[in-house]
Amino acid sequence: MSAPALAILGTGMVTGVGLTAPAACAAIRCAIDNFQETRFMDAGGEWILGCEVPLEQPWRGRVKLVKMLAMALQECLDGVPELDPAATPLLLGIAETSRPGRLEGLDDALIPEVEAELGLRFHPQSRVIAGGRIAVAVGLWRARELLATRAVDRVIVAGGDGLLMAPTLAAYEARDRLLTSQNSNGFIPGEAAAALVVELARPSEAPQLLCMGLGFGTEPAHVEAEDRPLRADGLVAAIRGALAEVGTTLAATDFRITDVSGEQYGFKEAALALGRLLRERKAEYDIWHPADCIGEVGAAIGGVMLGVTRAAVTQAYSPGNHVLAHFGNDDGRRAAAILSYQPVRAS
Repeated sequence: MSAPALAILGTGMVTGVGLTAPAACAAIRCAIDNFQETRFMDAGGEWILGCEVPLEQPWRGRVKLVKMLAMALQECLDGVPELDPAATPLLLGIAETSRPGRLEGLDDALIPEVEAELGLRFHPQSRVIAGGRIAVAVGLWRARELLATRAVDRVIVAGGDGLLMAPTLAAYEARDRLLTSQNSNGFIPGEAAAALVVELARPSEAPQLLCMGLGFGTEPAHVEAEDRPLRADGLVAAIRGALAEVGTTLAATDFRITDVSGEQYGFKEAALALGRLLRERKAEYDIWHPADCIGEVGAAIGGVMLGVTRAAVTQAYSPGNHVLAHFGNDDGRRAAAILSYQPVRAS
């Protein structure tokens, strides 16, 4: 079943290794990280490593999240100058409601606060998506539905998040999820914001990165379900769904980009899904994971992944033009996207 493709027109990014998309993507390409000791201490008395976004003032909490999102969104607006914010819905991914230490007021106040920071208003169809790491994939799905009505021409899909907060770190350390002096199988916390401008794909002589298909699934053996054997059922279902929308196979993709952020679980799940879906031998099939440079950034990771992909294919340093992106939440929700770069799209 084919679905309308989305063209990614512009990106914006604020991370611990760069405050714009070009800067962040260049750093990630060079495997540069910004992991430093934070002001938080683990149970062993050692400083926790993190990747903090270095802004001009030491903002914290929701204020900093608003600042980061405004910067990423402004970069998108500057990069697509004909974009009219009032006619463009903002679909804003944020932490899932079950996130330990989640900031208060995100669902109701975040979009108005971002609008106030930017000094503009977005389309009334703007919404937050409390979807965690799959939020941007959900946002692309909703953007596709909005664009299909022809009521709007473009949509901004964004995500902003941060885990550098004491309640969040304490909860993840207690669950043995955080990289600390006493746990080597964990993630390094970070913070980031990223945004994408999308429209329905149309014939164009200009190169474009297209989101060709989306798929979703649910994994019963999620990262904290210790009583279930992991078979990657949810991720397999998500990837199959995305491939079915395109009418292709996994072998037709050239590399993968994913949200895995240091824990063995994510790499094991990706390997299991690959073993179940790849039916042809490939000499190389790279897996990219930007969290290696920016840390675990929650709902921002989807926008970062697609921004990194767009930079790689447009600057011709990727292994190919056809990409599998996949995302997963702690609660078992999974998402996948098939991306394709068209250097020249025939009319």
